Amino acid sequence: MNDIRTKWNVRYASATAPNQVIDVLARNEHLLLHRTSAYGKSLDLACGLGANALKMAELGYDSYAWDISDAAIKKVQQFAQQKQLNVHSKQCDITQQELLAASFDVILVSRFLLREMIPTIIAALRPGGLIFYQTFVQDVVVNKEAERLKGASPGPKNNDFRLQTNELLKLFSTLTIRYYREEGTLGDSTKGFRNEAMLVAQK
Repeated sequence: MNDIRTKWNVRYASATAPNQVIDVLARNEHLLLHRTSAYGKSLDLACGLGANALKMAELGYDSYAWDISDAAIKKVQQFAQQKQLNVHSKQCDITQQELLAASFDVILVSRFLLREMIPTIIAALRPGGLIFYQTFVQDVVVNKEAERLKGASPGPKNNDFRLQTNELLKLFSTLTIRYYREEGTLGDSTKGFRNEAMLVAQK
């Protein structure tokens, strides 16, 4: 755990602004379940610099952000304070952190994949709750234009941390799929959404 935390601490230490909101949230914000009295409780899991958690707080959710990097969590706290937002941020090893059943209305996962955690994530959703998930795939387009379109790092070198074709659909097959996109290398690879898959599913 310490080696992983150190790696991410080094990466996040010099950050001066939050990362970009995940594409699957930006494109599907309209699917969020709005409530009359409160928008509900959301969790940005493996939050990094917390853009998703900050966005959910802006939307009125009781927003939580967890990450293994204490440097990242410190930045999230700073960004939330600058924006005058309330985000419950916590440094923790999320593989060891208990996720209580039916505890969140929305869970967001961005560019993080531990398949053994998926059943726990599903269980942590409240009835009717939504999962917004986006991460890297094995079927990649390798060209500069695709990287520009994606606007992100190339992702992990180890294919164990990349999705197989349509794997995200299988991992969340017990939920109702509301949105899914995965283009692989089909067609004009200089256009579209490449090198990742994204999903919105409802419990």
